[in-house]
Amino acid sequence: MNLRNTNHKFVIVFSFIFLAEATFAQSPNGSSASSVLLWVVGIIILFALLFVGDSLLKLEAKNVDSKKKGVNYSILPRLGEIFGSKVPDFVPSDNLHVLQKGHDILLEGEAAARTDKHISHSTAFAVKPTDFFGIAPIPKLVIKIGDHVKAGEPLFYDKKTPEVKFCSPVSGEVIAINRGAKRSIAEVVVLADVDQVYQPIGRRDFGGMTREDWMSFLAESGVFPMIKRRPFQLIAHPSETPRDIFVSTFDSAPLAPNSNFIVKGREAAFQKGLDILNKLTDGSVYLGLNAKEEPVKAFSEAVGVEKHWFHGKHPAGNVGVQIHHIKPIKGQDVVWTLDTQAVITIGALVLEGKYNAERVVAITGAELKDPKYIRTFQGASVSNLLKDNLSEESDNIRIISGDVLSGKKIEINGFLGFNDDQITVVKEGNYHEMFGWLLPLAPRPSVSRTLPGFLMPNFKYTADTNTHGEERAFVVTGQYEKVLPMDIYPQHLMKSILMGDFERMEGLGINELAEEDVALCEFVCTSKQPLQEILRDGLDMMHEQG
Repeated sequence: MNLRNTNHKFVIVFSFIFLAEATFAQSPNGSSASSVLLWVVGIIILFALLFVGDSLLKLEAKNVDSKKKGVNYSILPRLGEIFGSKVPDFVPSDNLHVLQKGHDILLEGEAAARTDKHISHSTAFAVKPTDFFGIAPIPKLVIKIGDHVKAGEPLFYDKKTPEVKFCSPVSGEVIAINRGAKRSIAEVVVLADVDQVYQPIGRRDFGGMTREDWMSFLAESGVFPMIKRRPFQLIAHPSETPRDIFVSTFDSAPLAPNSNFIVKGREAAFQKGLDILNKLTDGSVYLGLNAKEEPVKAFSEAVGVEKHWFHGKHPAGNVGVQIHHIKPIKGQDVVWTLDTQAVITIGALVLEGKYNAERVVAITGAELKDPKYIRTFQGASVSNLLKDNLSEESDNIRIISGDVLSGKKIEINGFLGFNDDQITVVKEGNYHEMFGWLLPLAPRPSVSRTLPGFLMPNFKYTADTNTHGEERAFVVTGQYEKVLPMDIYPQHLMKSILMGDFERMEGLGINELAEEDVALCEFVCTSKQPLQEILRDGLDMMHEQG
């Protein structure tokens, strides 16, 4: 739908109205009731013909150009064109997807657009097997405590896929191999050197490498764990050839880092990463662009990719939503997905000749003195990232690796998640509110119009973890469908997962979803159901069934 080209529609509609009113006004004063009735019938017939013709026009236009979604072929404007937000002028009309569903959660504590360099000296970094779905809880370690490793040197691998290496983000000494339940490996901790030393990747003829050569090279270099495959949201496998590869260049989650800011200074590595991705698939590399904020040239002028623009509220930035509107997953399709910083790391392998696990991390949340960006490495120590930056009430906060909707709770002595580029600090919601929802004593983010927040669409809230209720009967409410811009019935899907009905799960579209896609549904859920956990159980069941 192109909101910039709707003026002619208003002209047509109001011309008909004006013509009808002018004709009626010119009727003689002594007109009988039958004459008035005749004019009314004429006007009704006129509008009936208009709407019938308009419907036929839309059907024919969609048949001629069925690939375009969200385009209003009608000569009549939609309500969204009248009252909705206007698509900016920098957005082309081709490959534009306007999403009508979703919800933006505006919170205090957005990171300021500046970067502090995080000193890696005497700082610990960790790689956590628990960050990856589908690998054994006890992977094969290739190091031991006391070993000195280089950045990009393997730490462990999954016994089922030994060709995919999990590498150290920094050079330094292995100081801990922490274990969890049943002797599972929770994290491998490396104390970083003052001066970083990188594992050499060797001399290679990149121009003459085949797809199989690239797959092997990326798997050995440590970047394959950054590539996710759908269905099941697992680590991509080098033996697979994906149908297509999708990259989202923006994140619409609450307080999410701005990719325009993150890619600054690393534009060449991003483009080189896209060039390499094109060698891994027989299909296309699709780039999801933000139609609400003008992307930097590294995104809007990227070559070798098919660009699609998305205009709407969260989860418009989710790569799963973008796949659904560009080219949905069907049958036995396998697609790969990456985030912006993963593409940069892949490009740096060739341009810099090293595994550069550098990350720009957004430190966000209202419980911080100074929300900002920090340049560090994957798996950075949380205590160092938040040093001297917590508010005075730091004894009653929750630290989240990721965003408030789909991130994981971590302790102050923990480490940033492998795929995360955001830390969010919020208040703990360990309090009871008098009368609860009957008398809300403080403003809170909500999609319900029973609370006055909908009258202040730009108001930023102070987040906490209070759920304002407990888990209750899982009833059909239709809430999920209002915020998930996909042709999926999520509540029916969740119930089919709880029943273990594999055929229904597949038919209802489980292969298109990952946890982040239903995080907003979990936020609006009246029944307080852990939808992300339920979906993960379903994905694991489907994966085990093959």
